[in-house]
Amino acid sequence: QVQLAESGGGLARPGGSLTLSCVYSRIIFRFNNMAWYRQAPGKQREVVAGIFSESSLTYADSVKGRFTISRDVAKNTLYLQMNSLKPEDTAVYYCNSVPLRPDVSWGQGTQVTVAS
Repeated sequence: QVQLAESGGGLARPGGSLTLSCVYSRIIFRFNNMAWYRQAPGKQREVVAGIFSESSLTYADSVKGRFTISRDVAKNTLYLQMNSLKPEDTAVYYCNSVPLRPDVSWGQGTQVTVAS
């Protein structure tokens, strides 16, 4: 059973946009808050954005005003709308619960590359 499946990454030019999707297991994550994480080459994985309710969203300072996290509970899907992309946004993006659960493995992630 797939627990987390990210998609939507690709190559974007600086200033461009991408929308990431993450289908998650309803059974496993039905009581969890969710977040998007990313890991750039040579760097630690970091939280990009988290959603605790429709009105409680958090963002890393580096993406505030550019990224928007949302969730469709009926579709078990988490989204990340990324606008005004910068080369430093290049990373593998993952979704997972927040806080992390020791019984859940990471998905394969989706590669985002921002380059001209």
